[in-house]
Amino acid sequence: MKPHIICHMASSIDGKILPERWTPSGVHSHNMYEELHGRLGGGSWLVGRITGQEFAKAKAYPDRPKAKLPREAWLPNADAEAYGVVLDAQGKIAWGRSDVGGDPIVVVLTKAVSDAHLAGLREDGVGYVFAGETDLDPHEVVAILAAELGIDRLLLEGGGHLNGGFLRAGLVDEISLMLVPAIDGASGAPAVFDGSGASEPARLPIDDLALMSHEVMDGGIVWLRYRVTAA
Repeated sequence: MKPHIICHMASSIDGKILPERWTPSGVHSHNMYEELHGRLGGGSWLVGRITGQEFAKAKAYPDRPKAKLPREAWLPNADAEAYGVVLDAQGKIAWGRSDVGGDPIVVVLTKAVSDAHLAGLREDGVGYVFAGETDLDPHEVVAILAAELGIDRLLLEGGGHLNGGFLRAGLVDEISLMLVPAIDGASGAPAVFDGSGASEPARLPIDDLALMSHEVMDGGIVWLRYRVTAA
């Protein structure tokens, strides 16, 4: 069974997600975003490589492995209450840490990653699973997380391409949007959900978006929650 997935994001009123670009500046509240994360129930969360890189403390792993390592899950913290899950298909992040905010890091890789990278992850105490030969498939990712870690609820907090990929795959059950009174105003800026890049994109597999709740918060921020009904 797949986890219940809530896409939890903060955006400007034009749907963009990089607060450092917004006008007026300083209106985004990271503390409020984390408060809403907690009100949603907290638990395990999922981000992509670019967001994950922001948490990394090392520059690179040694490029020579000590041994050939099997392409199977390695989970040193398999009984944690919550995990920070990072999709890093090609194994580009050197962590230099094993957790984020107390949540053990689990990296989702493809089997194309090097033995040297796996050795580096093990030395850092970073868990990993595999979900594809050379590319990550969203359906396989969530199935692996459920099977290996028992995750039944997941907060999707990625960039626009990751969020859009999960939405197009029909995997998003709810959307939690912290709408900040600011404007990005630039074309091409990352959005909450970005397209696939196809010249004629197919319609999203969504039958209905039902408003579950709305709340006006300090500073004019509005918190919106929608239930997603798949087509």
